[in-house]
Amino acid sequence: MEPARQTFQRLGPDSRTQSLIEACARVLATKGASGASVRAICAEAGVSPGLLTHYFSGVNALVAATYEATGVAVEAALEAAVQSEKAPRAQLIAYLTASFRAPVSDPALLATWLAFWSLARTDPAIAALHMRIYGGYRARLEQLITACAPGDQRLTAIGLTALVDGLWLELSLGDAPFSADDAAAIVEHWVEMSGI
Repeated sequence: MEPARQTFQRLGPDSRTQSLIEACARVLATKGASGASVRAICAEAGVSPGLLTHYFSGVNALVAATYEATGVAVEAALEAAVQSEKAPRAQLIAYLTASFRAPVSDPALLATWLAFWSLARTDPAIAALHMRIYGGYRARLEQLITACAPGDQRLTAIGLTALVDGLWLELSLGDAPFSADDAAAIVEHWVEMSGI
């Protein structure tokens, strides 16, 4: 009996790039950074292994593009929450609490972030992306806080980021001793206690 042949999909360049990025995210989520090989990613994408280097200079470049795309997707979800509100304080709360609901609060996304974070310690390109993505998040948060309470809000943004990250992590891990609504209430209470 002959082994089953791998079937490959025929897609255009933009679709192929997106397909590789999505496959890379899934592989990072299920196998971690050490499992993100050319073969694993291409098998997940349903393409031949040689195709990855046609679109990216290698696995590291694809992982970086995946980190970038993941950051953009999270940023878009947070910004959509902001745009759903009119008042500055409601926009701030929406930005902060969007992390507690899909698509941001998701076990697969957490697993992908964990892979990115592990690479940020050893890969300078990923470290630079990490600094830029988190820097952008904090800068936007500072803008939203300043719209409510003018002044230097750098430390407030750092504190709120830490609070949201901790609550998001527990929710994304599953079986948290609190709900997304509880997490939102905690953030709203902290914002109120901070005089924002």
